[in-house]
Amino acid sequence: MRIAITGMGAVSPIGLTVGELVEGVLSGACGIRRAPWVPEGTASSQFYAGVSDRFDPSARLDDKLIAGSDPFTWFSIDGSDQALEDAGLLGGLDPLRTAIVHGTSMGGLYSLMQAQRALEHGGPGAVSGKTMIKIWPNMACAQIAMRHDLHGPSLTVTTACASSLDALGTAARMLEAGAADVAIVGGTEGGYPAGSHLEPGFLPATAAAEQGYGMRSGGDDPTRALLPFSADRAGIVPGEGSAWFVLESEEHARARGARVWAWLRGYGSCADGYHPSSPEPSGRWERRAMELAQADAGVAPRDVDVLVAHATGTPKGDTAEIAALNGLFVEGAGHDGLLVTALKGHTGHTGASAGAMGVMAAVHAMHHGRLAFANGAADRVDPLVRFDFVTESPRSVDVSVAQVNAFGFGGQDASVVVSREV
Repeated sequence: MRIAITGMGAVSPIGLTVGELVEGVLSGACGIRRAPWVPEGTASSQFYAGVSDRFDPSARLDDKLIAGSDPFTWFSIDGSDQALEDAGLLGGLDPLRTAIVHGTSMGGLYSLMQAQRALEHGGPGAVSGKTMIKIWPNMACAQIAMRHDLHGPSLTVTTACASSLDALGTAARMLEAGAADVAIVGGTEGGYPAGSHLEPGFLPATAAAEQGYGMRSGGDDPTRALLPFSADRAGIVPGEGSAWFVLESEEHARARGARVWAWLRGYGSCADGYHPSSPEPSGRWERRAMELAQADAGVAPRDVDVLVAHATGTPKGDTAEIAALNGLFVEGAGHDGLLVTALKGHTGHTGASAGAMGVMAAVHAMHHGRLAFANGAADRVDPLVRFDFVTESPRSVDVSVAQVNAFGFGGQDASVVVSREV
């Protein structure tokens, strides 16, 4: 696989551009906050990592679009516009040869919850007539196609937390097959609004459900609410965000003299087939996804300089991924110098967009020689970790090849390999 990454754009809990996102994870920023719907002093602490209370849609979108679409679509349009501008293709797309592939877990669930709330309090007449065009998961792709007058392939992927990496892999296969020359690709979660211009969305229910399911054990310090690969890890903090790329076939990128940020070289995907929420304990299927991506890229484990882990901070989830990394890189290849980092201690778990944000951190490290560190994990790294887990501060690095993981509920395992040179 030789697919050019020529544009990037992001909307995240620690910044509304790729630059702000990357500087945030390098500086130790934390977008996790105490949930405003939980009274101070209560025994049950809940946290969230939001975008909506800092994102002003009216500064980016017209009133008609805002009224007729869900926040996840707002974020998607802004992130994809950023990526197109970064690639130098905003206003310069071939409408028949441009694909859109987007990953989302929740889609427009926020708008559905608004409609249900309106129905309960005001009856059928209070429900917005635009509800049905807001809620469908494919509406982000649809609005992007309408915005840029595109008529190529348009596909929405929903594989939980693996969605954005699966979107990248799916789009790359489209380009390899000749179905398009350019693909606008991303992943988005929205619908956790807690700001003044939006009613609270489904985050209160999500956070409470996670805590009730044993995925979140409380605590009072937001900076230690999500501790990837830490011996003290307690669980997930739900977040929202959007991360987008422009992908191009090698021929198309070279023909127009495009600046190439990195090359998407390999993609692997498989299913755990084990449990709705817990990964297979040995990590064997997560390892297989990584092996498939490496085989697709034509690289060996020792060729990988940096890996951005999924690392959700859950006891079972992190244990399985640590086992997979130890088995593939350390025990299998003697690569105990592998540098591993994780972003969710900074951003919260941004669902479908998380893997794409990891790719952005890896690409930035390739160009600027600084690898983000895992926030909150420095005090007590899990003793099972046998690789070089980057904590406390950014690491100076020379990255030629990087790998990024995303493992979703239902056993959705995805991994990609990117390289600085083709």
